[in-house]
Amino acid sequence: MLRLTWVQPEDLLGHELRQAALDGREPSRIAERWKAAGGSEAPLRAGASPEPASRYLRQLAEDLLDELADLPSRLKDDEPTDLEEIKSLCPNWPSQPESSTRQAPASVSSPTTTPTPAGYEAAWLGRAIGCLLGKPVEKLPLEAIRQLAKSTGNWPLTTYFTAKGVPADLLTAHPWNRRSANTSLAENIDGMPEDDDLNYPLLNLLLLQRHGKTFTTTDVARLWLDELPPGRTFTAERIAHRNLLLGIEPPHTARHRNPFREWIGALIRADVHGWTNPGNPAAAAEQAHRDATLTHTANGVYAAMFTAAVIARAATASGPHAIHTCLNTGLTVIPPDSRLSRAIRHAIQLAKAHEDFDTIVDALHATYSPTHHWVHAIPNTAMIAAALTHAEGDFTGSICRAVSGGWDTDSNGATAGSIAALLAGTPTALPDRWTAPLKNRLATSVADFNGTGFDTLAQLTRELTHELTHDPAHRHTHWEATRP
Repeated sequence: MLRLTWVQPEDLLGHELRQAALDGREPSRIAERWKAAGGSEAPLRAGASPEPASRYLRQLAEDLLDELADLPSRLKDDEPTDLEEIKSLCPNWPSQPESSTRQAPASVSSPTTTPTPAGYEAAWLGRAIGCLLGKPVEKLPLEAIRQLAKSTGNWPLTTYFTAKGVPADLLTAHPWNRRSANTSLAENIDGMPEDDDLNYPLLNLLLLQRHGKTFTTTDVARLWLDELPPGRTFTAERIAHRNLLLGIEPPHTARHRNPFREWIGALIRADVHGWTNPGNPAAAAEQAHRDATLTHTANGVYAAMFTAAVIARAATASGPHAIHTCLNTGLTVIPPDSRLSRAIRHAIQLAKAHEDFDTIVDALHATYSPTHHWVHAIPNTAMIAAALTHAEGDFTGSICRAVSGGWDTDSNGATAGSIAALLAGTPTALPDRWTAPLKNRLATSVADFNGTGFDTLAQLTRELTHELTHDPAHRHTHWEATRP
């Protein structure tokens, strides 16, 4: 029996009840009706419950999803999704570089310094390595991650996970992620396997190539319909894909029966928006906003804007404490009274106050695990910020801390790796034990990028950034025609 994940109404309802409570609505009466009818809570870690609900329960779930969407939120004034409203709440919104303000609106960028191909290659590699490190333990509880690593002498984490030496009873109790073990344990790695954390940056290269920096959210939607297989999407992205096929227009695609609208999906799409706006965090954040609002609202959008701004600053930052400047820049593009802003500041404070990173992780889990799903953007963005702060932006330290903190391990490792590697500036700054197993090869189902090398992706990214500098709204056909 095919149980399609992340779209069954009876499974969405439980997630929406939790999301409603988080974003300032009062869902208790609707929750009582669902429970009284025999409805169950959302699956804890899977995307679908084992068995389909009755026709009655499915119809009830659809009706209750719509009722929940109509409930008023007490947080709406502090957590808008509209870009101009967001900017009005950000007193320290970054100024545009002088060269940008002379020739283009705020939504596009004319960077004064573009990273070298080596810098972009480091960023692509860093994203892949961090993702690969986290893949085998995705979905596992925190204590399981610690036990698996300790059983092989790899704690605190310093390298990829391995099954060699892990006691059989421990693997029985906490098996590796079934989709990833065959490609992401140290003994199995043979190039970078496909992952949505790498697919989305590839898609955003195509987006900017086809539409320039003035792309619209509708352009993102059309690209997805053309190039993104639905089976490669999850959570909010799968809901948006479904909504597009139902004829629902953006940005309502992010709101219609979408309980995942504040999860991590938009954050993992933000890197290219930062890479292509070096030194211009405002433009990077605005670009990320137009992308994110296809699938997300409020804090889900802020997570993407924060990440894009951090990366844009990291692209031109230098010095031993640059990561702190980058993270502070990211905070300037999200509403200061939002739940995400408070969570990031809390995580940074913890990271500065405690020498032992496990203490920081335990504190974050005590705060967020009881109320937030493990894929929610708020705790995961906080974990990324804590890892980067505590490691002072060091590459190995950042990815190992991000993954060892649990929750969405591959996505957190990917984003931390992208930022830290960009600060490192060159692939040679990344230890061989991380880079060599990737064999300069990436697998993907996006367009014809399968098998592309990270050096090639770096060159394409730099060329695109340079070309968009001179014509932010251009349409360039030669670049796409000549990529691998």
